[in-house]
Amino acid sequence: MPWLKLLHIAALVVWCGSLLYLPALLNHGLALRRDAGFAQGTPPMPRFFYNSVATPAALLAIGSGTLLFLLHDLMGGWLILKLGAVVLMVAAHGAFGWLILRLEMGIYRGVKTATLLGLLLSLLGIFGVLGFVLAKPLAWG
Repeated sequence: MPWLKLLHIAALVVWCGSLLYLPALLNHGLALRRDAGFAQGTPPMPRFFYNSVATPAALLAIGSGTLLFLLHDLMGGWLILKLGAVVLMVAAHGAFGWLILRLEMGIYRGVKTATLLGLLLSLLGIFGVLGFVLAKPLAWG
């Protein structure tokens, strides 16, 4: 099933890239909203990107990873740690969705700080997944 592993890796790359791009979109949207006053609504790009790119990539990465786990009977301490890192990425993904909603409702307080924390959570998850996957063949069964 090399095609399934390829699908998993491709979806993961898109999802990780999305988690790194969403903070930039949020900060840009925040700057536009603060400068616009009453003249302009929230730019639709953060919601469009979140719904059309980031979330489908996340679902595809998690779904294909689950199939790989089930079909290849993978087990080991590295997998539990990797899934913990994936949980961090899911938490960051959810936080970015929440921040998009706050921007759309016109609540700007704390968005910049929360965006930075979401980025840090994303980075921890991304580097955690990468580290545990690369360390798997070396140390753990």
